[in-house]
Amino acid sequence: MTKQKTYMGRRSFIKTSVLSGGGMMVAFSWLASCNLTTDQIKTLPKEWFKINGFLKIGENGLVTIMSPNPEIGQNIKTSMPMLVAEELDVDWKDVIVEQAPLNTDIFQRQIAGGSNSISSSWMPLRMAGATARFMLIVAAAKKWGISADEITTKSGELYHKASDRKIGYGDVASSAAQLKVPKEVSLKDISGFTIIGTSRKNVDGKKIVTGQPLFGIDYKEEGMLIAMLIHPPAFGMKLKSFDASSTKKMPGIVDVFEFNNYKENQSKGSFDLSAHTTQIAVVGNSTWEVIQAKKAVKVEWEESGEVTHEIRGWGGGKRIFPSKLESTQDHLKQMEEMSLKKQKVVRKDGDPKRAFKNADRILERTYTCPFLAHNTMEPMNFFADVTENFARLVGPIQTPEFMEAAIADRFNLSKENVDIMMTRMGGGFGRRLYGHFMLETAVISKKVKSPIKLIYTREDDMTSGTYRPSYHVRYRAAVDKNNNVTAFHVRAGGVPESPLYANRFPAGAIENYLAESWTIKSNITTGAFRAPRSNFIASAEQSFLDELSEFIDKDPMDFRLELFEKAINNPIGKQNDYDASRYAGVLKLVKEKSGWDTDKPGVSRGLAAYFCHKSYVANVVDIVNKDGKQVIDKVYCAVDCGIVVNPDSAKNLIEGGTVDGIGHSMYSQITFKDGTPEQDNFNGYRLIRHSESPKNIEIYFVENSIDPTGLGEPPFPPVMGALANALYKASGKRHYNQPFSVS
Repeated sequence: MTKQKTYMGRRSFIKTSVLSGGGMMVAFSWLASCNLTTDQIKTLPKEWFKINGFLKIGENGLVTIMSPNPEIGQNIKTSMPMLVAEELDVDWKDVIVEQAPLNTDIFQRQIAGGSNSISSSWMPLRMAGATARFMLIVAAAKKWGISADEITTKSGELYHKASDRKIGYGDVASSAAQLKVPKEVSLKDISGFTIIGTSRKNVDGKKIVTGQPLFGIDYKEEGMLIAMLIHPPAFGMKLKSFDASSTKKMPGIVDVFEFNNYKENQSKGSFDLSAHTTQIAVVGNSTWEVIQAKKAVKVEWEESGEVTHEIRGWGGGKRIFPSKLESTQDHLKQMEEMSLKKQKVVRKDGDPKRAFKNADRILERTYTCPFLAHNTMEPMNFFADVTENFARLVGPIQTPEFMEAAIADRFNLSKENVDIMMTRMGGGFGRRLYGHFMLETAVISKKVKSPIKLIYTREDDMTSGTYRPSYHVRYRAAVDKNNNVTAFHVRAGGVPESPLYANRFPAGAIENYLAESWTIKSNITTGAFRAPRSNFIASAEQSFLDELSEFIDKDPMDFRLELFEKAINNPIGKQNDYDASRYAGVLKLVKEKSGWDTDKPGVSRGLAAYFCHKSYVANVVDIVNKDGKQVIDKVYCAVDCGIVVNPDSAKNLIEGGTVDGIGHSMYSQITFKDGTPEQDNFNGYRLIRHSESPKNIEIYFVENSIDPTGLGEPPFPPVMGALANALYKASGKRHYNQPFSVS
């Protein structure tokens, strides 16, 4: 069993107290690392006066476990409490899960992003459950007058085999709460897990399918008004004037006014800034009335000129929005020009220049992708009731603690006077990391002195920014006369960021390697999109490797595995951020499960593998021709994400990510003309349809004892490359530009 410290010196991670009416509350640091470095220990407070999280054991044996992180469909509201319940050794049917409120004094990192909810809480949550179990055992031992070593637990009960006695957790919970917290506890061996590794249904599942009001869009209060926005039609434009005199007379309309998200000279946060900080608010009694009023407002716009914002906190510094009305064709031309110039070198191994000079042959290919809108099923919305002294907000947000600071700053409030209640989200994918819509709601509420619910129409949502950036990458590979790859060169960039991960594969596997990066400034607001940067570079890299394997007359599976063997046995450089053995492991697993070496007449197959968020995913996509159309018949997924906490939930994430990756790479794009998005709803912005989804998705996990790693994002990027390679096998045409359906 693993020994786990529950505190270090006086820097306690665990405290307990007796609940009124009996029972036990265990308070613990929800996401504090249990494997702290010396420097981290030095920065801890001398005492945890406010403890970060808790579980409750009632006198009736029921266990309540708080889930602090936002739930966006990844099912952490089920999986995170499973970690506590496992070590507590309680029957899952006796567990109640509650959504914790936002409280940055009590909880830490209440954020949904980066695919690290489970990985970052793996040890702390288990430790909390194990500590409570140990104290319950000690309390029972005192009650029975025996040694604690003689007591075992199972399903919320304590047993003394020698005397054939048993007692429920609830019967000794209040006594246990009065004991001293142990300095260390033993965690279960993986072989002893009874909850972790088993499928548990979504704790909100019944509420979701029966239509109970869990989502922000469902929220309403008596006396609540509806607000909508009119934002500039193009990036690089601002409001000049407007006339709403007749609009204000329309039925149900309360007010129409101009507003700015920020006070004069106020700094902005990376997660609350949008391109359109000054907009028009239309406020009324009902959604329909406000939609009609929006159409009636007469507005004049003008070019905004260059705009500079001071950004505080994460990603701080100056952010310049250049003065121009941008177009997709201009972007493509600029990116192509940048890709032909020498750029900033971010990694160099060996002597790539010499290797290319001495090459017998060189393969060079270029790949691009467009801007993408997140298009969550639930458009942006939020509720706010803001007075002079207090701000109360309810809605779907991935970064509530960041937005708490933004609201407090905007209205000169202390954080104690900002109350944010998190609802379940109808999709996030990174879009709800950026909470400017929450700030907009609060400003409108304060202005009209009323509770407000702000709702974006689909058109508002699709045209107001925070897109996936547009990217461009140029690859070159040098090949000698013996068909050996002697050098690899990647030059990548985009608008307004680069997709390059310089230390990822094939870095470390090729002796002469060069990576260069560049960017183009833009006034189009972009942000994290499911598996940021990886969501493009994986497809491009895996497509190029496939073509390169054909160029040197090797099987694409064998070629990749040969490169990984080099990275395993003789790695180049010391900065490689992947484990070549685990990478090769998913390839070998998908090779076996897909029958890669078996000829399948009528089936065109594509392969890809990628590493991101500390996990490894390999795909084989099978395409067949049916009635003259190419149909995705099957996708094989091999996944190494460490220990799988909840298999059903994990499979759901992989299936969703796979379909999402196929859809975006095939159909989706946002294009611009003079700063104006040319797609504003689903009649122009294409998403995958049910009939276009894979007919079957087979998922296989690498079984190991490695602590869990990310899973919400890793399945998304590689399937795009596997699809591109399968399409080539089916049609003979390589796809270099997304979306594939129009390239």
